[in-house]
Amino acid sequence: MSRLAAAFALARAQNRAAFVAYVCAGDPDFDTSLAVGRALLANGVDVLELGVPFSDPLADGLTNQLAAQRALESGMTAGRVFELVRRLRETSEAPIIFYTYYNLVFANGVAAYVQAAKDAGVDGILTLDLPPEEAGEMAAACRAHGVDTVCIVAPTTPDARIAKIAAAATGFIYYVSREGVTGVRDQVAGNIPEAVARIRAQTALPVVVGFGIGTRGQVAEVAAQADGVVVGSALVNCIRDNLANRAAIVPAIAARAADLSAGVKRA
Repeated sequence: MSRLAAAFALARAQNRAAFVAYVCAGDPDFDTSLAVGRALLANGVDVLELGVPFSDPLADGLTNQLAAQRALESGMTAGRVFELVRRLRETSEAPIIFYTYYNLVFANGVAAYVQAAKDAGVDGILTLDLPPEEAGEMAAACRAHGVDTVCIVAPTTPDARIAKIAAAATGFIYYVSREGVTGVRDQVAGNIPEAVARIRAQTALPVVVGFGIGTRGQVAEVAAQADGVVVGSALVNCIRDNLANRAAIVPAIAARAADLSAGVKRA
């Protein structure tokens, strides 16, 4: 059983959703990012989703755009991202997935990139802008190296296309609960139960819900319906809000993760 499958199985056995935390690799610098990742994994995070910093993150709102910019300005490269994963693997066997854009994979050679990710300790890759019709080379590389693929379903995705997307995924389905880009919202999107049911009708893979979730109450609301809950911007904001005193970043994000992760428990 893969680390991803084991994490979701454990969450099911404990009658809760899995808590997936997103941060950008290298934000605001390598050492702080390493400490952030370790703090998240020590405070209720089941799956760590690392954004691979990119100059044109089209699916991301301002919070995560600026996080990517900080990481790039600090000197993060593909090699440094892999090194970050290797360092995290020194102390944790929790699943780690990449949230990335296809240019970053393609520019390094698809097979070489996936192999390097696997060698570093990556369990899955979510390639934001790669539709299943164009993903043959990526899917083959992931199969060859035992890396799970994570695919996105949107609120506007019709049932026939959900089936095609689900067939391309091996790790889990990421339901983007809102149209538009990432970012904290005041309320959870509507129709999540119906959307999750539509996806589950097409796949046995776990269904994880993200985009716009930023409070413990919102986590609990989504956890009642989905197999996993993704929180990103609310955690990245802990980094942004403490840039003037970087020593405060890790305690702040650890406390926020512990609070948010408490929401995944079901009644």
